[in-house]
Amino acid sequence: MNIEEYKSITKKILPKTMTFKKLFLSFFVGGLMGVLAQLLIEFYSSFEEISMTEASSLMMVTFILISSLLTGLCVFDKLVTKFGAGLIVPITGFSHSTTSSALEYKKEGLVNGIGSNIFKLSGTVILYGIISAYVVAIIKIIIGG
Repeated sequence: MNIEEYKSITKKILPKTMTFKKLFLSFFVGGLMGVLAQLLIEFYSSFEEISMTEASSLMMVTFILISSLLTGLCVFDKLVTKFGAGLIVPITGFSHSTTSSALEYKKEGLVNGIGSNIFKLSGTVILYGIISAYVVAIIKIIIGG
């Protein structure tokens, strides 16, 4: 089988992707996530009369809670499949990966299961986030900023 035959066979088998539709939907849902985040910040800052910084923290905790709950209910993956990457803003994606790992290994117990595997997917984000923050801080000190 040559490359052209292989391409023609795979073209028949693979489902047609609607990239423009998915791109628009992801963009739209990402925008809605931003609007929801701002509404939560406004709500928390006016309802509790707290600062915008504290309200932003509460908004992030709310997003983490919602994405963890939806992951636990096996709904988050279906939503991401339908709405695309716009739903996986960094905080919800991180929460989803951590919750998924915890659920996957819960049968093995609290210590050997959840405790040792909860950061299996999100651990690399933590590691490289710390390393990059360290490198940027060193560069800032060297430059004198």
